[in-house]
Amino acid sequence: MKRIGILYHPKIERARELAYRLKEFLTMEGISSWQCSAWEEDEATPQVTGSELIFSIGGDGTVLHTAHVAAPFEVPILGVNFGKLGFITELGGGELLSRLPEILEGEGWIEERAMLQSQIEDRKFHALNDVVLRTTNVRLISIEIQIDAGVLTTYRADGIIIATATGSTAYSLAAGGPVLHPECGDIVLQPICCHLGLNYTLVLPSQSVITAKVISRDGAILSLDGQLNLPLSCEQSIQIKLSPYIARFLRIRNPDYFYSSLWQKLQGKVA
Repeated sequence: MKRIGILYHPKIERARELAYRLKEFLTMEGISSWQCSAWEEDEATPQVTGSELIFSIGGDGTVLHTAHVAAPFEVPILGVNFGKLGFITELGGGELLSRLPEILEGEGWIEERAMLQSQIEDRKFHALNDVVLRTTNVRLISIEIQIDAGVLTTYRADGIIIATATGSTAYSLAAGGPVLHPECGDIVLQPICCHLGLNYTLVLPSQSVITAKVISRDGAILSLDGQLNLPLSCEQSIQIKLSPYIARFLRIRNPDYFYSSLWQKLQGKVA
């Protein structure tokens, strides 16, 4: 490898320290590198070109920021966990430096994960976990859902979650949704505390196009990966479908890692 990026969680001191130690190590190995806070996506994006790998040091939230930066350039991500669950990360913070030689020698395999694209008028946004439409008040909102050419239902609920397989182990799971294999391309449509409407989770095929319209006068918000929040007005429509971008992850564990990891983390036994 000739060029590597390092994105880190700016508020985790150990993540910042490891980022600087990693940069020093790469310099000694003659490898060009760049680094910045994962929260500074505008600063990171111009530096991605020519990178062969990006280390994401922090936790799952840091990986989500990193995916927004890396996916358009098809650059693989290796997540290093200093957070809690670490569903998307690959290594613990104390493992990285000892595993670096094999990583730099090209060990491992690439896992590809689908992302979502949301479009509001002429603006497009991309998310790895989920797109959430939710109320901003302590009351229900009405959301009309159309799938492809047909109207499905109008939910009267706290909101709806539209999730990828990656997001199926996040907010969607907490709301009662199913767990999908991480490389599955299907889309989860999960209502949140539904009072009226279709109170069941739907798993939609990858080619589905979902149009959501807020038809309530109460306040609503569109949240992308829980990191970007956009206010929505009454009668405003959002189109959601699979993104043309794919998040690519470098894995050095066995390809069947997901099942043992899922069992461990859902029992609350955080590594």
